[in-house]
Amino acid sequence: MAILPRSMDDVISEPLRAQFEFFLDEHRAALDDCLDGLTEEQARRRLVPSRTTLLGLVKHATFVEKVWFDEAFTGRPRSEIGIPATPDESFMLDDADTVASVRSAHREACAASRAAAAGLGLDDVVTGNRRGPLPLRWVYLHMLRELAQHCGHADILREQVLAVPSRQ
Repeated sequence: MAILPRSMDDVISEPLRAQFEFFLDEHRAALDDCLDGLTEEQARRRLVPSRTTLLGLVKHATFVEKVWFDEAFTGRPRSEIGIPATPDESFMLDDADTVASVRSAHREACAASRAAAAGLGLDDVVTGNRRGPLPLRWVYLHMLRELAQHCGHADILREQVLAVPSRQ
């Protein structure tokens, strides 16, 4: 993950772009951190009726990064990018998914997202999203909303996972 300033207070006087990027990276790191110290079984454990698991959340976050910083930027279809067609499918885990592999894919996607946005200004428009042209500012705000929501899910699931002994 990116090297973050010590706290959000460090970016109060920074330009808006730096503030957005700090909060995006803070949430990206929090999702990555939700897998710290978990066994493969704990990371995959389903505690809710949906497909949501801690490992699935991080896998979904990888999908979201690719939707918003590849598909929306380039207009490439999801099949070409190598991601599922729908958000629901992005939570699905296969046998090859491990804590290490999902984390690695997430970190790579975040780095690619940073690189894709690096040359754009907040008011620059990306044209590959189904909604039509969108300014980078909107993409950043949407990503913050999405990541914050999933960080909350991860906090609750991690608390539940750690409260219940492993099924080994």
